Amino acid sequence: MLKSISFSNRDINIVGHLHLPEGFQEDKKYPALVGIHPAGGVKEQTIGLYAKRLAAHGFVVVVYDSSYQGESGGEPRLLEDPSTRVEDARCAADFLATLPYVDVDQMGVFGVCAGGGYAIAAAQIERRFKVIAGISATPMGEAARTFFGKQIPDAELIKTLESVSVQRSSEANGGQVIYVPFVPERLEDIDENTPTMLREGYEYYRTARGQHPNAKGRFLFTSLDKMLAFSCFNLIPNLLTQPMLLIVGSNADTKVYSEQAYALSEGPKELFEIGGATHIALYDKPEYVDQAVTKLVSFFGTHLSVKITGN
Repeated sequence: MLKSISFSNRDINIVGHLHLPEGFQEDKKYPALVGIHPAGGVKEQTIGLYAKRLAAHGFVVVVYDSSYQGESGGEPRLLEDPSTRVEDARCAADFLATLPYVDVDQMGVFGVCAGGGYAIAAAQIERRFKVIAGISATPMGEAARTFFGKQIPDAELIKTLESVSVQRSSEANGGQVIYVPFVPERLEDIDENTPTMLREGYEYYRTARGQHPNAKGRFLFTSLDKMLAFSCFNLIPNLLTQPMLLIVGSNADTKVYSEQAYALSEGPKELFEIGGATHIALYDKPEYVDQAVTKLVSFFGTHLSVKITGN
């Protein structure tokens, strides 16, 4: 069962979907999960697929379009602001806490790609999240400062920040905004040097496979200063004490980020590798999603009070 819902992050209206278990009864208490979509994505895509599958196993799951994106409000449009993204997840937890059929002591958070990175960041400060999981987790700040784990020279990062400053001055004087694609926008933009994640990102976001009219797959150029200054990982050793599951494809070019998060955590943790899967394959390929969902259900079922049901 799916319900359209909305809640607020300060003065921004967040539009989401609430996935309810089959046979849902309002007089019962259910464990609940907050699901966070990838950068450039929306609730109807991969995060919605995982939410539907998890709800079938007895969880109440909320997914939503992040601030400035999709059906949600906020200006300027397509701003990718990591701090706001983390607060969106906490506001989703606020929303769940108002529902009489949600057990607020049995709440977790999960995300796909950048959503997995934001889930890690949110769990470091939001103690209502008792458990955390990331699928192809990619930390926005760390990923912005590296090329699939290889550090970008500081001089290049400073050059980017200087360009952002110039662009802000231009926009302050009425200049045109600039957008940057998360994945290639045209097939001819792909060549033999294009990383697998970006090549397959085109196949998912730019074709009928996963395309959605609300998912623009791009971000405001002036988001880059916020992305470069953000960290999903810096406080993991100190504050992330909740059980953490990281699901990664053996062939994912972003696997390095899950390995880094796993190494940093000093709490209960598990790195679950799915053989043959790439980063994007875990978005929707049944042979890989099935394995991921089975693992998520077992993990959440172990750490949250839930009677596992469904398929």
